[in-house]
Amino acid sequence: MDFLNEFCTVREKNTINFPVIFEVLIWLFYVGFYKYSYLVDHAPLPVVGNAVFPYAQIGIYAVVSSLYLIPYYRWAVPRLLYVKRYLSLFLLTVVVFVFITTYNNIVVSWLFFQFTQHQPVGAFFDRESAGFFMDWNMIMTDFIAFLSIAFARFSYQNQRERHQIERDHLKLQLTMLKNQLQPHFLFNTLNSLYGMSLVGAKETPRFILLLSNMMQYILYDCDRPMVPIQGEVNFMEGYFELEQKKYPEASITLLMNKVPQELQVPPMLLLPLIENSFKHGRHKVENGAKVETELTIENNKLEFFIKNDKMPKTAFNKKTIPGGIGLVNIRKRLELYYPDRHTLLLTEDEHSYLARLTINL
Repeated sequence: MDFLNEFCTVREKNTINFPVIFEVLIWLFYVGFYKYSYLVDHAPLPVVGNAVFPYAQIGIYAVVSSLYLIPYYRWAVPRLLYVKRYLSLFLLTVVVFVFITTYNNIVVSWLFFQFTQHQPVGAFFDRESAGFFMDWNMIMTDFIAFLSIAFARFSYQNQRERHQIERDHLKLQLTMLKNQLQPHFLFNTLNSLYGMSLVGAKETPRFILLLSNMMQYILYDCDRPMVPIQGEVNFMEGYFELEQKKYPEASITLLMNKVPQELQVPPMLLLPLIENSFKHGRHKVENGAKVETELTIENNKLEFFIKNDKMPKTAFNKKTIPGGIGLVNIRKRLELYYPDRHTLLLTEDEHSYLARLTINL
């Protein structure tokens, strides 16, 4: 479960960079450069040679005169959008950009004039503080720039809340899957071991130990964020061996190449596909029926293939591709762990079901 927290935290950290960087870029390029250039171009000031920033005071003024908009776009707009008070947002926007902007510019210009009245740039601040001159071009660009920041912040907040909901929902699904698996798997296996003990099978102690190791893996190891692929492989081998023991006349095969020891994967990721095949396979009712599985990990790509013979169709068995919380769960987990890096295909023909999973690690 901790990996989900780490995973979503990483995604949130990556996402939070967008509104923050976007905000910085607006202040740097729009306020710091465009607004400064616009004010200098429209000010009755003499040209100063080839200086890049001949009137730095106007650049500082552009920044200071825009500070009043921070509460508007950082708090007011996202809050009103969140509670869906659109009329209040419209009225607030009108008040801010039509009235508050004007008085803000007058007050800030007057303060700057007090320190620059004996300099050439003082004439600019004197003119700005003298009356209610409204530059609609600047008002509209302010409106577009800072409202864009507000919408970016609101979108980020919604995305973070949606990720939190998805994370909580997935945790619940994982808990349900684990709670379903443990008693189902344990009781079926204990029944098989009970049958072995009745006939005095010599393999009974080994299978008891095997079951103990598998239950330890489910109960303890699977609570870790990520597990070594070898742990998953060992669990799969034990699962297949127990199933083969339960249905000795079935053809149950598991083929694997040498897996890289350093590879880490989410715990029980493949288990829903395996359990699905054993749950709906024909090997439970017909000798010689097959469950074929292959796991290949090469060139940083995991390919998993499992195929089982279909149950005979009856009046009570009309379902096509079997599914349930397990398959829904694996799709959700794949989207979170390997977004845009996986393919899961579930297909069927007249005689068999097939699941094929490919992951670019």
